[in-house]
Formats: sequence, structure tokens, C-alpha cells
Amino acid sequence: MRVVFAGGGVISLLTAVECVSAGHEVVLADQSDIPFTGATSFDRHRVLRALHPGDLATTAAAVGAHHAWIEIEHLLSTAFYEQSGALTAIPAAEATAARDLLNAAGSKAEVFGAGELAAEFPHAGFVPGTGAVFESHAGVLLADRVLTACAGWLRWNAGAELRPHRKVIGVDADRAEVRLADGGILRGDAVLLAAGPWSRELLAPALARELVLHRQTMLYCDVPPADAGAWAATPAITPLGSDGGAWLVPPVAGTPLKLSAASACRVGAEVGGPVSPPWWREHLIDTFSELIPGFRR
Repeated sequence: MRVVFAGGGVISLLTAVECVSAGHEVVLADQSDIPFTGATSFDRHRVLRALHPGDLATTAAAVGAHHAWIEIEHLLSTAFYEQSGALTAIPAAEATAARDLLNAAGSKAEVFGAGELAAEFPHAGFVPGTGAVFESHAGVLLADRVLTACAGWLRWNAGAELRPHRKVIGVDADRAEVRLADGGILRGDAVLLAAGPWSRELLAPALARELVLHRQTMLYCDVPPADAGAWAATPAITPLGSDGGAWLVPPVAGTPLKLSAASACRVGAEVGGPVSPPWWREHLIDTFSELIPGFRR
């Protein structure tokens, strides 16, 4: 089978790797470089965790993703999964059920009381009195390395063809065809459209209306040398237990500390640049100034 991919983000690249591994041919077109540093999925790091309270099936599937990422690391011969674990702030009355859910799903989990959490991670900014559940089958994905490794693996594989700087302007799913801005047509036995911020015009109107664009502002921070050891031993924390849903990704493998909050996520009307309006930056600075001891500009 020959599969034509429209888009070069993480979903396209990972699916293309899976298709080639299964013996299929793939051709992948993107409007820019492959990988594209401006893509939604291109970032320094992303959190991988499993806990979905009250949902065993989804939690088990996320635990399976942990193992799948380890397999992909071996396949691509690239290290991009830092297994730092993850902490989720949770009310004390729900902590035991969350731990048991994770264990039933195949992960390893333990409960931290408020006192234990404050003693173990005094620098992390947990809301006083907050407890948490720690899951070991979790951590930080180095997203830019994932994309680069997938593209490199495909580029050297005879079953794959990458077409950078070939913008897709139309998709005919019934005929398994993709139309390009330069007038070219890519044909195959199946088409995969990796829907993203630039995909709305490629979808049928009914589907396009369901594609919602979200914008998320984040802070990338240098950690003081005196605190580097403590932060290096810190798991991903989503969330910290604050009203605004503050969360953080620790500095791993040379990355900065990454800070954001659910309150800094909003629906956007159109694709914008990488710089957020100043108000959102100030909102996050105010948020973490109240949470992380010694946090400053």
C-alpha cells in the first residue's frame, strides 16, 4: 500500500514510521521544512503521563504509550524520553483511588501527603496543604528530538519519500489524491490528513467548523545554579494544585524550566506568531511568583 501524508507534524511522522515498518510505502508533503520548527508539535519538551481519574481504559492506554515510546527510541536509535515520572496534585480524599487506578492500569504509583510533598519538593511551588500522586511510568518527551529522529529515519528509508516545501491545497479522500500549490498531484492508495492549525481549508465545511484552535502561553526559565540539583530531580508536575491550573515541566537534558497554566490557554481565531501578547506573560509571572519560592523575572 502507498499512503500519502498531508502535513509533517508529530502525528504524520510517527504514523509514517509505523507504516514503513509494516512494509508500506509513504510519501509525506509539508509546506515547510520536515520537520518544521514552526509546527504545533515542535517544542523543547512535552509531558507524558497516564492518570485519567475514573477512566481505567484511557489510563491503561496512556501507560501503553509509555512503553511504545521506549520502543520507538530503540527503533530510531535516539534518546528523547526522560523517564522522570510525573506528579499530579489531587485532593487527599481522591489520592488512594488514583493510585489504585494507575496500579491497575499497569503503572507504578504512590501517594504523597501534603507534608511529604512539601519536604521532598519545597522548590516546586505546590499549594500548601496539597497532596499528590506520583506515577513512575511517565516523564518528559523531548519533542524536537522526536520530530528530527522520525524525519531522519524516514529520509534514509527506501520506503519513504519526503516532500518539504510542497504546500497541500486540496485533499480528495475518495480518490486518495493530494493537490499541491505548485500544481502537482500526489496519488496513493490512502491519504492521511494530520489536522492542525493550517488544515481548516482542507476539510469539508462541517468538519472545519469542529477544528478549534487553541493558544497556550508558556514561560521558559533559567534555573539558578544553586537550585539546579533539586530541579534536576523533580518530576513533571501537572498540575500544582492552584486555582488557575498551574503546571511545570522540569529542566531535563539541557532544556529550561517550562511553566504554564490552564488559565493561559484560550481559543484563537487564527494562527499567530510564536510571541504572545505581553498580558499573558505577565499573568504567568504573577501566577508563579505566588507559587515558586524566589521566582523572579
